[in-house]
Amino acid sequence: MKYPKEYLDEIKTRLKVSNVVSKYVQLKKRGKEFVGLSPFKNEKTPSFTVNDDKGFFHCFSTSEHGNIFDFLMKTQNLKFSEAVKTLALQAGMRPYTFSKADEDREKAWKEYTGIYSEYVNFFHNELLNNPDFKNSLDYLKNRKLTLDTIKNFKLGYVKKDLNLFNSLEKKFGKKSVKECGIFYFDEKKNIYVDRFRDRIIFPINTISSLPIAIGGRITQKNSFYAKYINSPETQFFKKGNNLYNIDRARKLSNKLDQIFLVEGYMDVIGLNNHGVENCVASLGTALTERQISILNQFFNEIVICFDGDESGYKAAVRAAENSIKELKPEKQISFLFLPNGEDPDTFISKNGKETFIKYYETNKIAIHEFLFENLRKQTINSPTSLAIFEKKLRYISSCIKDQYIKKYILDFFLGKISALTPNLSKGKQFAIKHIASLSSTKQIFNETSSITKEELQEFSILYLIINNFNFFKKNVSILDGMDFITIEGGNIFLKLLELLKFKDEVNTNRLPIETSKLVKINKFASVKHISKNIQRDENKLKEIFNEMKKDLKNLFLEKRISQLESVFSKNMDENTFNEIKELKKLQNNN
Repeated sequence: MKYPKEYLDEIKTRLKVSNVVSKYVQLKKRGKEFVGLSPFKNEKTPSFTVNDDKGFFHCFSTSEHGNIFDFLMKTQNLKFSEAVKTLALQAGMRPYTFSKADEDREKAWKEYTGIYSEYVNFFHNELLNNPDFKNSLDYLKNRKLTLDTIKNFKLGYVKKDLNLFNSLEKKFGKKSVKECGIFYFDEKKNIYVDRFRDRIIFPINTISSLPIAIGGRITQKNSFYAKYINSPETQFFKKGNNLYNIDRARKLSNKLDQIFLVEGYMDVIGLNNHGVENCVASLGTALTERQISILNQFFNEIVICFDGDESGYKAAVRAAENSIKELKPEKQISFLFLPNGEDPDTFISKNGKETFIKYYETNKIAIHEFLFENLRKQTINSPTSLAIFEKKLRYISSCIKDQYIKKYILDFFLGKISALTPNLSKGKQFAIKHIASLSSTKQIFNETSSITKEELQEFSILYLIINNFNFFKKNVSILDGMDFITIEGGNIFLKLLELLKFKDEVNTNRLPIETSKLVKINKFASVKHISKNIQRDENKLKEIFNEMKKDLKNLFLEKRISQLESVFSKNMDENTFNEIKELKKLQNNN
């Protein structure tokens, strides 16, 4: 059986070719394309290109060409079905299993999107062409929306006396129309009533531009109706899994690094109306991990820009607490707070695109800084209050999934707290001074994106050795079997090992290592924030060192396995395969 075209298209829409390929080939940006060394042959000059806009890769040296499915099949020796399953998982989609239930679900999906498409198209055309809808069209024009903007977003208006239920029922069946959520049953009148009557409607699309839900806004003042409503959640629509305008905004990710996340439909449309098209809106729920994951697939910086009032600030706090756990070294999450009483729509309407962008560039605040300042405002200068403050900050950092970001965020928090409690910060100095001053912590945090995870682990091990030289001199045997991955880290380790084996005392303030390298170790050693606490406890020091040694060994094995798998995908050599098997055994036993 064949995979449905819609299913394959959804995978291709969710995944950039460059994101898939970069897991196997080191790519560099060159204009609109990415270039790298061919994965199909050994070469010194890059001949391999990736084009996200066109959705393909091409190798000029071998003439290999194709999409993301072709790439996995050709480089990883996968069957088509295996490539589909691998990429579906990467795209956050459920696997397609070709069961009867899957066939039924596919049929229901086509009917569901068909109902929404007909509904949206009907009321959009009525808004543009029916004279009876003039007041609603004027309402949108009075909001400064251009006709092009209205057409681009397929806005519509649902008149109270126009009920499409009967015509949709004839085409799609009563069960399907009932389950789509557009209509509800009025028991008193014994009829199905349009949920969005007397409202401007905003189609909510999938990432591949199929309508799956609707947002509705009342236009009359002093109405007893709720100002905004959404489609209810259904089998195919979950608010926390979707974002308004993601289908349009994702197409800009090759040109722009940031995406603005706002609260409402009109904020998105207002920003678009003034030329800021890289924006999406949450759908009335707290920001979810799934929404962050979707945005991270396309953009390097998420800028959360909620209304400049108390409710907008509270929503921003909730968003920060929910999203910081998804922070990654190569990604950023920032917050932008507009002047009190303003929202993105009103602000850009009054000031224009250029002022909005300048305001963003000068007023954005990183997520960890925002969370610190928010909790600091709630803290008084008393031991109890400061203890609660620190406990909350430690909890926030402990929730972060990426281990390296977790360490640096905690270091940032503890550095900030030490400035509030200078008397507690005095004590024995390390052989390498802790140079991560408060003014440079943010710079260090940003610099980590250029440091590999192997380097970060090696810096921490070297930092522990240098700052606990006497301990390692007495226990030099625990350094046996160390596998450093980088040349720089390995060379420094060998120098330290040589000194540790000397019988004479060594002045650790005058190590035969370049100062720039010592500074680099100090700057990026994530273990430094706990080093002071374990210096007096040799058992704890030994335990932590062995953990770090084990982690470095795993990184070494992981890198070597990845290299061999790349080689094996090209030559299918049995010796290479056996070496991979042995390394994986070591990895499992480590």
